[in-house]
This record gives sequence, structure tokens and C-alpha cells, in this order.
Amino acid sequence: MEDTRQRNNIRVLIFPWLAHGHITPFLELAKKLTQRNFHIYFCSTTVNLNSIKPKLVIDPKYSTCIELVELHLPSLPELPPHHHTTKGLSPHLLSTLHKSLDMSRPNFSNILETLKPDLLIHDFFPPWVPLVASSMNIPSVVFINSGANLMSCFLHGCKKNGYHDYPYPQIFPDDMETKIAKVLESASTDYETIFRFYDTCGDIMLVKSFKELDGKYMDHASHLLGKKLVPMGILVPDPEDNDEEGMDIINWLDRKERLSTVFVSFGSECYLSKEDIEEVAHGLELSKVNFIWVIRFPEGEKLKLEEALPNGFLEKVKEKGLVVENWASQMKILNHSSIGGFVSHCGWGSLTESIKFGVPIIATPMQFEQPWNARLIVECGIGLEVKRSINGGLQREDIAQVIKHVMVEKIGDDIRRKVKEMSDNIQRKGDGEIIDEVAKELIQLL
Repeated sequence: MEDTRQRNNIRVLIFPWLAHGHITPFLELAKKLTQRNFHIYFCSTTVNLNSIKPKLVIDPKYSTCIELVELHLPSLPELPPHHHTTKGLSPHLLSTLHKSLDMSRPNFSNILETLKPDLLIHDFFPPWVPLVASSMNIPSVVFINSGANLMSCFLHGCKKNGYHDYPYPQIFPDDMETKIAKVLESASTDYETIFRFYDTCGDIMLVKSFKELDGKYMDHASHLLGKKLVPMGILVPDPEDNDEEGMDIINWLDRKERLSTVFVSFGSECYLSKEDIEEVAHGLELSKVNFIWVIRFPEGEKLKLEEALPNGFLEKVKEKGLVVENWASQMKILNHSSIGGFVSHCGWGSLTESIKFGVPIIATPMQFEQPWNARLIVECGIGLEVKRSINGGLQREDIAQVIKHVMVEKIGDDIRRKVKEMSDNIQRKGDGEIIDEVAKELIQLL
């Protein structure tokens, strides 16, 4: 059976959550599976598919083995089609997006019925997906697009009725139970729905991580779930050498000394308040290091940079700092020899990109799983966390202090060495063996 399936294309429908930080690793997984004789149907909303089409066009080998499949969501008055993605979405519309996706369940069922794939690989959201697949006798497997640290902590608290005997309390963020409640609220879900979801998943789960980073958390989650967790590696694409976009930034970096510049970005879906923008600005100025700062605003709430930043800031820092609005090639920047640190919100995608390129992390978590990721970074010795005030705001002195610790003081030497070792291990191992193991696991589900 296995030999036959390896000789013939195995047809897989891949369905990520509607966030750029989820779509990118799912697309990388799709590309790697095509190298093992899988034919991929990649399903998302039109606005998301339009964003990834250029990534497939530049490499003709994917045009025949990855097909894009549009999922049509109902156009609610407050959520027109260009908002059928989390990118640029105002935070208050996130629950509406979840609602709209839930309303698309019949459309997704029709896609499965029409394509009749051999296998479905899906995200955590929406949680009804494995039930739809099961009703059609289609095997499915969930791909968790994060580490196992939050999952391990969350499952332990629910299954053991508390966290008092959790074996790794160093991962706990401040005011953890409040943060867990906010995670549930932002995901429009609850404990019961999550446990039903895990019960309906198959015997294996794919995890975007690797043993050296959070292996013990994978083991603990696996024990609690009674399922095998298969580490997928980091699934970070290589920077595109032929991409001319953003060359002005690279040219600016070329004029800076090695490891002299900090990159500042809070992801494509996290937005600083005006107060926090001012604190970050003053913190960068106080640190006296070179910086590139990417600032984003939610659609409909855009400000002029001069209005968002402290008065006269751009003029004061023009020799040492570069402020970029909306977008910059994060991987190209992280891969540049002038970059010595990354002020990051600690989204899992940004975290793994920083590790790939061996860049220490200055952790400024904001929401979702990010506070747990920040503690993991500190535990592994590959970064430091910026502490927040009692009311949860950022503080300029703390930002400046942590940047200087990482960039110019002795403690930064150890952090650079550890993250470089982790990066070298990833590069040395490659992903051939990982994909072979994953392909073997997936074939056994058929």
C-alpha cells in the first residue's frame, strides 16, 4: 500500500486559519510535501490567496502541484471581502471574522465533497473542520502553528484542575489565568470546545517546532493528550534573492557596522497604542543604538507618522534610525550582518525567523500565546524580556535597558552564542529527514 501511494500523487487539502502568520508555514509545508509526491489543494479566502499567488508564480515547479482553492465567506456588512483576513484587521472585528468563517461551513463542506482529497491538513481554527472531514470519511490531521509551550500549560491546567503541580512553572507569564481568559476570548472559544476539538483530531498532531526549543513541552502535551506530536521544524522560507523590493533598506543597513542595529517590528496583526509608540520611540533614542522600526496601523485607523511619533523624533534620530511604514522584508533584514537584535512581539513566526538567522530577541509580548513565547525565549537563553508597568504599558527606560543588555553589554555575548548555536543546528540538520518522517506519518493515516 505504501509503495503504491508513494508512486502515485496523494491529494491533500490544506486549510490554514485566515492569518498571514499561519498561511506562510502552511504554504511552506505544502511546498515540502510536493517534493514527496503529494498534490496540494491550498484553501483560503480570495484576499489571502491573492497575496500568495506571486510566491508560487516565481517558481514554476509549484504551478502544477499546488492548486489554490477559494473559500467564499458571507460578506457581512461590517466585514466586506477585503477583510476576510486578519492582516490589517481592526482587533474589534476579529470575533466577526470567526463568525463569518463559521457561517462558511456549508461552503467548506462542498469543497471537500467536490475535491474528495485523500487527506485534510487543517489548523486549530475553525474547530469544526475535523468533524466535517470525518463525516465524509476523509482522514485529517491538525497542524499546530506554534510551539507546544502554551498548549502544554493550558492542557495541564484543564486536565489537572489547576497549575500548582505543572512541572515547568518558569514558562508562566505574569497574571497567567487572566491572559488565558483573554486567549479564549480572542479566539471566540471556550474550554469545552477546545477539548472536543482535540478529541476529534486523529492520533497524531503536527507541530511547528523542534525538540531543542520546546521538546519537554511537546512531551508533556503528548502525555496529556494521548497523541503523538510530530515536530515539523521551523518552516521558515529562505529570503528571496531576486526580490528588489526594499533594497533601499538593505542599502541603508550596508552602511552600518556588523551587529550594530536593532530591528523593531510587532508583526502584521499587532498594533501598539499611541502611548506605547511614544515609549518605544523614546526607548530607542535612549538606547543610542542604530535601529530600523516598522510601524503598522489597523485599516481605518491610520495616522501620519509625524502624528504618531513624539514631536521632532524623526529629525533627532535621522542618522541612527530608519522608520518604515506598513511593510518591510523581515527575513531580508534579519539575515543582514548589521542586525544584532530583534525587538519583537514574539509571535511564533517572528520567533522562528529570528532563530533561523541567529538574531537575539528583545521580547515585548502583546497578546495570544506571545507572553508564553517570551518566557520560552528567556528560558532558552536566546533573548531577554522587556518588563511592563503595573497597568500593562511599555516603559522607555526598560526598553532601552534591555536593548543595551543584548546589543552592547557582556550578557549579550552569551545570548548571541546560544541563538547562533541553535541556528547552526537547524541549518546543519536541514529538513529532508523531517519531511520524510512527516510524509511517512501522513501515509499511514490513509
